[in-house]
Parts: sequence; C-alpha cells; structure tokens
Amino acid sequence: APVPLLDARRRFGHPPRPLDPDEQFVIARDGGRRVALRVDRAEGLVTIDPATIDDPRRHVASTAPQVAGAVALGLLLAPVPGAEVVAGAVFLAQRSLSDHVRDVARALRLSLPEGRRAVARIVGRDVAALDAPGVARAAIESASENLSDGVVAPALALLVGGLPGLLAYKAVNTADSMIGHRTPRHESFGWASARLDDLLNLIPARLAAALLWLAGGLRGEWRGIVADARLHRSPNAGWPEAAAARALGVALAGPRSYGGALRDFPWVNPRGRRDAGPADVEGAVRLIWRAWAILLGLALLYAALA
Repeated sequence: APVPLLDARRRFGHPPRPLDPDEQFVIARDGGRRVALRVDRAEGLVTIDPATIDDPRRHVASTAPQVAGAVALGLLLAPVPGAEVVAGAVFLAQRSLSDHVRDVARALRLSLPEGRRAVARIVGRDVAALDAPGVARAAIESASENLSDGVVAPALALLVGGLPGLLAYKAVNTADSMIGHRTPRHESFGWASARLDDLLNLIPARLAAALLWLAGGLRGEWRGIVADARLHRSPNAGWPEAAAARALGVALAGPRSYGGALRDFPWVNPRGRRDAGPADVEGAVRLIWRAWAILLGLALLYAALA
C-alpha cells in the first residue's frame, strides 16, 4: 500500500489541502484575531496563514478529514478475514501501556533522573522538577487514564462500530493527542478534536472506573470515586484516576507544571498518601491487568450470548 500511495504523490502531487493527510488545519486566536494554523507533520512545522478565517466550520477541519478517511479505510478492510482481530491487537494498547508504566517503576528504583526520563515518555507535563512521588503519581495517572482511552474505549468502538468505528475513534484520539492540548494563547488550537475526544470517551471513562473499582475490590467506595472524579479538571480522566487512587490508597492529580507554568489543580482522593513510590506504580500495573481480565471476561460473555 505505501508504494502506490507514494507513486500517486509523485505523479499527481499533493491532494487538495483539506484532503491531505499530511496537513491539518485548525483555528486559533492570536491577539484577538482568528487565524488559520497549518500543521505539516512530515516537515514538523506549524505555520500561520495571515488571512483571518470567519467560517466557524473550519474549527472541525483539523479532525473531519481524518475521521472520514478512517471510516472509509475501515469499510474497505472490514470484509478482509481477520482484519478486526489484527486491528484489535494493534490498537488495544494494554501490553504497551503496562510495559511503559512498569519501566517507570524500574527506572525510579535506579535513580530520580532515570525515573524522570522514563515517565517523560508517557506524560505531557514538565518532569524536570518532579520529585520521586511526583514521578510515581504521573505514572499511575497515565496507567489509569490510558486504560480508558487506550484499551476500554477502542474495545467499545470495535464492539459498537466494527473496524470503521475503531479506526474513527483512533483518528480522533490521535488528533487530540497531537493538537488538542489547550494553551492560553491559542485556546482554539485543536478545539474540535479535543471536544470530540471528550464526547467519545464519556462512557469508556466511566466503564474503566467501574472496572478498576471491581479490580480493586472497592466495595462501598463508588460514591467516593464519583465525588473524586468531579474534582478533576477533565470530564473523563478523573474517573479512572479516582478509582485507581482509592484502590492504591494514594492521592493523584494535584499541582503540576505545563510549559513552565505551574497549574494548581485539585487533588483526587485528597486524603490518600502523597508519598507514592515504585511499589505503587507496580501496584497500578497489576490493577490495570486485573481490570483487563474483567473486561475480557465481559467480552467473552457477550460473545457467548450474542
């Protein structure tokens, strides 16, 4: 497939910009003016079109072509025997998630600098000033949040929408990871992908929290998880983080730095321990594997009854 694609590029050049998968367009506000930003992933560049864009529909231009292309690809591949199995194995990132989180625990046992380097691979916050508990908390938060959007959400998308649904979800989630982060200056940069990702993860995040609740044996703790989740800045990430925090007995979230600016976020499970360490990170890995086992059992039960 890559060879014909490259040959088509050589023969016909780039497709029209809205259809070009190597380019993305978003709207940002700069000095009170709405301007177009072009993200060229191949060149690693972000350039600003000085022309003011007045059409609000262009907010979705960063995501719509990717979603449409993902659905089309899914429809094309769906009849291929074994395509859904292969896609599920590739896009349900449980093994990769647990390996990366476990690496943080191993590195942190060696030294704090090694722990910072390991956790920097899986989180977006500034890590240079993190102490050892901060590194451990970051790894636990990544484990719980990515159980939701890296495992549970793709599994639900595959169940509900088949291969097109799975690929569409991954297109949105990847776009959010690339361009969905809000900055004070460019608040609308990646707005569409971020909001759509929030919508698609509303149910998976709560299901992930329920799986962690079951995996952690947290009888009588569900109301506390719900209350803690509402403390989180994200409408979704707080749910699995709250469940993991209570299962491990630690406090998560809290103040952290992004782009050199300290953000005073509230704590999730504020009464939990704030001295998380490598053992807690390893406990989080075991917890997400138990949650995965419960999810697998539910999937097998569904398949037997369907």
